[in-house]
Amino acid sequence: MYLVIRVRGTTGVIQNISSTLKMLRLNRINHAVLVEENPSFKGMLQKGKDYITWGEIDTETLVELIEKRGKLVGGAAITEEYLAENTDYSSFEELANALINSEIKAKDINMKPVFRLHPPRKGYEGIRHSIKEGGSLGYRGEAINDLAKRMA
Repeated sequence: MYLVIRVRGTTGVIQNISSTLKMLRLNRINHAVLVEENPSFKGMLQKGKDYITWGEIDTETLVELIEKRGKLVGGAAITEEYLAENTDYSSFEELANALINSEIKAKDINMKPVFRLHPPRKGYEGIRHSIKEGGSLGYRGEAINDLAKRMA
């Protein structure tokens, strides 16, 4: 399971890249989504690599994101009471494991698919260069967890 975060804005984006970002539900800067690791999503990530960053999310980070930034459809925050009453999961850890293992999707529990994050503490490394060049764009692997914790 990948966590994908939009880093750059919309000005001057080529139309087909813009539509790819809309399909990923990344309409604004600092929005994050969870996507599966399959060839079609990997192609979309490669197409938008100059505007997004992504990597494999771990359970601890996903638990923190759901607790702090997870919202239900309608805008209410997700609580453990809601999970116990309306889902098969009694804690955030169980829900995070199910999401990472692709047992369920966000819409199955009435959760919004987009996490609206703060800008990262201490800022981005640079929004015009890839990770390999010392910037913030592209595939960052496990380092996405550090960025997500700075943004939560």
